[in-house]
Amino acid sequence: MLPWKRVFRPLAALLLTAAVAAVPAATAHASDAPSRGWNDWSCKPSVTHPRPVVLVHGTLGNSVDNWLSLAPYLKDRGYCVYSLDYGQLPGVPLFYGLGPIDKSAEQLSAFVDKVLSATGTDRADLVGHSQGGMMPRYYLKFLGGSAKVNALVGLAPDNHGTDLDGLTHLLPYFPGAEDLIKATTPGLADQIARSAFLTKLNAGGDTVPGVHYTVIATKYDEVATPWRDQYLSGSDVHNVLLQDLCPLDLSEHVAIGLFDRIAFHEVANALDPAHATTTTCASAFS
Repeated sequence: MLPWKRVFRPLAALLLTAAVAAVPAATAHASDAPSRGWNDWSCKPSVTHPRPVVLVHGTLGNSVDNWLSLAPYLKDRGYCVYSLDYGQLPGVPLFYGLGPIDKSAEQLSAFVDKVLSATGTDRADLVGHSQGGMMPRYYLKFLGGSAKVNALVGLAPDNHGTDLDGLTHLLPYFPGAEDLIKATTPGLADQIARSAFLTKLNAGGDTVPGVHYTVIATKYDEVATPWRDQYLSGSDVHNVLLQDLCPLDLSEHVAIGLFDRIAFHEVANALDPAHATTTTCASAFS
């Protein structure tokens, strides 16, 4: 029998993610972002920050709730910030990121084109949490995104899939369970380690030329596990463990994307490496 925490922790994290997504049930979608201070289609990037930033939410997240802290953090630092909803299944309101990930990448492609047209720029930077840090790699690799994206920053991205703290290893013992997941929530099935989607995504190398990659992981992650599988290999990759920046940081999978200002400081460094400053525990107060 698995220890209780191996079952409870990943399920608790998924429930917390769902709860966060459901809080503003009637209004959690991209059209509400302008009232929160981002998705301002009149914004023009500055000389200091010449590229717009597109935020890509995670599984069960949405374009507003996932970014209630990071979007204002970047906006206050002079960036034009945008976010989208993607991966909604027919008949499933409120929760996003559940559709086939290759189709979600197509939605991201169209959204980036819209952002570039509105801002008059030729490249954007992408920042994603969980699936939102991994899914854009499909866009970069197979949909021409590498010509339109300068950098991809992933917060706890499941780049090589997840075993959900070992729970996915139990699927063969439940006949039909994996097929049911594929049929009902293909976006979840695509994220299981060694899925057909991930095999295609990672074949021939993790990265594509011309894009700067940053992965920010936490050793307390209980969803994108093992956490080391979040790391990428490539010539232009910066993999960083949150606890190497601040040993006191206890953020897990959900917290690193929702409100961890130490992680946000490292995001800002990745977006503007020429003016990067050392990320420490004190960055939580900057």
